[in-house]
Amino acid sequence: MGCIGRKTKIQKKLLHWFKQNKRDLPWRKTRDPYAIWVSEIMLQQTQVNTAIPYYNHFLKTFPTVRSLARANLSKVLKIWEGLGYYSRARNLHQASRIIANHLKGKIPETPKDLLSLPGIGRYTAGAILSIAYNKETPILDGNVKRVLSRLFVVSGHPKKTEEFLWPLSESLIPKGSPGAFNQALMDLGSVICTPKNPNCLGCPLKYFCQGYLSGKPGSYPVRSVKKKVPHIEAIAAVIQKDGKVLIRQRPPRGLLGGLWEFPNWPIDGGKNLKKYLRLKVKGNFGLKVKCKEPLGTFKQTYSHFKLTLHAYHCQVVDGIGNGKWVPIKNLPLLPLSKIHRKIANTIVPK
Repeated sequence: MGCIGRKTKIQKKLLHWFKQNKRDLPWRKTRDPYAIWVSEIMLQQTQVNTAIPYYNHFLKTFPTVRSLARANLSKVLKIWEGLGYYSRARNLHQASRIIANHLKGKIPETPKDLLSLPGIGRYTAGAILSIAYNKETPILDGNVKRVLSRLFVVSGHPKKTEEFLWPLSESLIPKGSPGAFNQALMDLGSVICTPKNPNCLGCPLKYFCQGYLSGKPGSYPVRSVKKKVPHIEAIAAVIQKDGKVLIRQRPPRGLLGGLWEFPNWPIDGGKNLKKYLRLKVKGNFGLKVKCKEPLGTFKQTYSHFKLTLHAYHCQVVDGIGNGKWVPIKNLPLLPLSKIHRKIANTIVPK
């Protein structure tokens, strides 16, 4: 079978399979480029089932790009709370303001214009253009890389083979059905061509897949060697006074940027934790406190490290404090990271 004939067969087989087996997802019930954009940003680093309720809540709160642009970033982060990778939300918000203020509220229809927006890379641009605008633009996320690497036995680490896989992805797009075909590739990689134990017998492309025919589909692509994740221990001060608690806001950029948290500092082993905490609070907030009973030890795993946070209830002895005091009952209204939300739940009245 020639290359063109094989390509046509792959397109027909995959589109037919997708028509019969496509997942029922809320963002597939619209061609609105804004909704599709939101879904694609949420699906970066997030499983589909986790993203669905966030997607529905986000669009209910911000139904249009202009409503998102008008919103306060703190409100956007609150809606995003628990989804993680908060730079996605910050970039989404920033891009919405650019679209509202400089592009008349219209999501761009060209790769160049989309790629100029914060948080939109080549994959996201390709997904928006093909699904919302029916343009023949390729996609290449982790699932698609895996499918193509096995289908055409592309050796090497996925990051090093992208220059070859991008044009390969583009060459497969059928005329007239770019959105359906790209989504079919996504679904195939998600439910059939999985990283471990792929369901090759249930794959519509098995007889075209060189990885399957070789008997070693799991060898493609080459898997990364996982690096050891460092473990950080820290201590947090939950300082209460007159029904209020002292919190601080993280810098707008970087890890958990823009979220609120209880004052906390990394620690080394062997320290007197209560004395260390008193000194840190005094030096950073101008408050003399008495560290009382521990509120608990809380753990969180991030992409590049693991965190163990020891939280202590602290009572003000002297000083006003140069942080932000908020009523304890208002903590549920503020965007907090998952680990600080757990701490907040120990003091918020039920």
